[in-house]
Amino acid sequence: MEESTSLFNVLLKGGWMIIPIFIASLVALAISIERWITLRRARIDTESFIQEIKEIVRKGGIYEAIHRCARTPGPIAAIVKAGLEKREKSYTEIKDSIESAGRAEIYILERNLGILATIASVAPLLGFTGTVLGMIKAFMQIESLGGNVNASVLAGGIWEALVTTVAGLIVGIVTLIVYNYLVDRVQRFVFEMEVSSQGLIKVLPTREEKNEF
Repeated sequence: MEESTSLFNVLLKGGWMIIPIFIASLVALAISIERWITLRRARIDTESFIQEIKEIVRKGGIYEAIHRCARTPGPIAAIVKAGLEKREKSYTEIKDSIESAGRAEIYILERNLGILATIASVAPLLGFTGTVLGMIKAFMQIESLGGNVNASVLAGGIWEALVTTVAGLIVGIVTLIVYNYLVDRVQRFVFEMEVSSQGLIKVLPTREEKNEF
């Protein structure tokens, strides 16, 4: 309890710039948890799912495949469903429909990641700003005392000013790590979406193929 109280007191001595850094950390935490939950729920066994859909389509169960996609969460199922619903159209129309659905899903997957990137960049700057303001305050105090200060007083003012830099760097570094992790997860989804869409188009009977018979 004493250690937590001591840490809290140290943060308070960082000045008012600690407040926006603390708020930024809460926002980053909330977005990180929300994005992690969203991406986790969207995760499926893509290979097994696509194979299952292909088998259903080959047997002529288009509507069954559509319902299967509707019951399956995540972006993979969404773009496959978009392609199946355009099954009577031309290859180009099916492809455009899948790409349009893919763009919408990518937007959902990347939602709020820009805020995380901003926090990762801004938090250290807020820390540096707090340190500069703290240093200005410390030197103004030295000036008001006519320079008659000992080393301990000067050192105390400096370390208090540096608290915001440490806080800003910690928030920025942690947020950047989480941001890169989430971006990597999104990129994996995008790759799987591209592979899945290509595999689906190959088994769908397009309008051009029907006209050949």
